[in-house]
Amino acid sequence: MRSFSKSLLAVLIAVAIAASFGFAKNNMTKSGPFAGAKANTGFVTASKENGKLMLVLSDDFVVPDTPAPHWQLVDAKGNVYLLNRLKIKGDKYNQTLTVPAYVKDVAKVQIWCAWAEALLGEASFEKPVK
Repeated sequence: MRSFSKSLLAVLIAVAIAASFGFAKNNMTKSGPFAGAKANTGFVTASKENGKLMLVLSDDFVVPDTPAPHWQLVDAKGNVYLLNRLKIKGDKYNQTLTVPAYVKDVAKVQIWCAWAEALLGEASFEKPVK
């Protein structure tokens, strides 16, 4: 009887894990492609993790070769939020961004050069993500 209970518990855990992965996958929203002078490949996905909105640049996104590219968000009302620097030490970059709580929704993700104060490219969501 004990082995049956353990087996049943293992099956229930496996089903719960599979369901959570399926829910997370269905909870993702994909933007349109980046378009702009320097940021013109890839897209962004938005999902909720632990109650926080997370944005992730696609693997085919190419970080623009400019002095200070940053994540910049635009909400549904047109408010603009300049956030994290994209490039970090070495050849690494911030591919993921946790959206701060004060940003209520995200309509567009922009790549902004803080040094030149220029828009390098942007990707829009069909509907603002919250």
